[in-house]
Amino acid sequence: MFTLPRLRALRVPLARANSTLESLSSASSITSPPASSTPSDAAAPHDADSVSTLAPRHRTQGRKNLKYPAIRPSINVERPREWNPPVAPGAIPAYDQALAYIRADAAAVQVEADALRLSIEKGVVPTEDVEDAKKRLEVLEVMAQINLPEVRWKAANGMADMSQKVYRHLVEQRWRNEGALDLLMERLYQMHVIPDVLPVLQPTVDLRVVLPEGPPKDAVLRARAKRKTAPVEAGALFVNEQTRRPPKLYATVFHPEPRFYTLLMVDPDVPDEESQSFRTYLHWLQPNISLSATSAGLLPSIAHTPYVPPHPARGTPYHRYVLLLLPHADPTAKLSLPPGPLERDAFDVRKFVQDHALGTNGGGAFMWRAVWDLESSRIWREVIKKPEPRYGYPPKPDPYGTLKEAKRYV
Repeated sequence: MFTLPRLRALRVPLARANSTLESLSSASSITSPPASSTPSDAAAPHDADSVSTLAPRHRTQGRKNLKYPAIRPSINVERPREWNPPVAPGAIPAYDQALAYIRADAAAVQVEADALRLSIEKGVVPTEDVEDAKKRLEVLEVMAQINLPEVRWKAANGMADMSQKVYRHLVEQRWRNEGALDLLMERLYQMHVIPDVLPVLQPTVDLRVVLPEGPPKDAVLRARAKRKTAPVEAGALFVNEQTRRPPKLYATVFHPEPRFYTLLMVDPDVPDEESQSFRTYLHWLQPNISLSATSAGLLPSIAHTPYVPPHPARGTPYHRYVLLLLPHADPTAKLSLPPGPLERDAFDVRKFVQDHALGTNGGGAFMWRAVWDLESSRIWREVIKKPEPRYGYPPKPDPYGTLKEAKRYV
């Protein structure tokens, strides 16, 4: 037989969670607690505005006990910051001596660079040694500032002045030695972009792609949520909704003078039924893009062959979408292309590069992957405006097909 526990009477009056001190004090006056045995407690004044009349569980935590996460201030060219020593001067004498030694060495190298520059300008250096002297001068100008802590701090925090040689050197070494270029080349070779698209490719430009984040699974959030954009990793797999609009491209070049480049975006994985192989589709072409070390921001948009979103056909494996930013053989000459868009289907990248003297020992590259989804069918219907093809493996012949069709009993 089940027994119910006896309910205990509440000794503390009930009050709403959002009640004020006055309401709590008035509620406590309805059922007053028993008189205190000590005369000091009995003589204590009852003030509704005093927090001491509340029980400890009614008191707030207080601002001093609140913990706020440490957020690093945003540092960029629009909101610059200055380098500050990690310790105050005089706190660590060894650190102060190290800074003094670095600055003394930088000043000595700068004096040597100034002397060499003056000798070149006055013609003291022999004619056959002028080129070597200029190269030596470039090295000295970089060495004079490369060890200064404020220079390295600005280069690491996106505040590099790309008009100066030392910052161009630091930014380029960071791109080459800290994994960004290695990851790009790994994906280009691992996914056979080289040699399927081009036989040789040696990037010298840091080409970065920014795409919106993937759509949420919830239909309500998909329609209402604002999606953020962020740099993406080379070789990653994206849904076609993320690339419905042209991606934002950022290029960092390391030469001070302006040079012309041509941007290509191709898909080398379009099935070719006649040859039982694959052909290349041209998605985007922007010729004659002028870039230099001081040109920052998005790549300029040049209307020649407009952007067509990726649209993998149903039944095909993942498609590779390759971006190529190729330099011109003559960096000051523009390409002469027909005014209208080029033929997209069966586009020959190697022939285009050879005909227009584009270089592969330089420039930039990027690639990502995509597979068929519902957005791909929507692009075929709304953008391509052609019937969507569907691919698959041919049916296997059934060795017992004739026997199955024949009548068993005659």
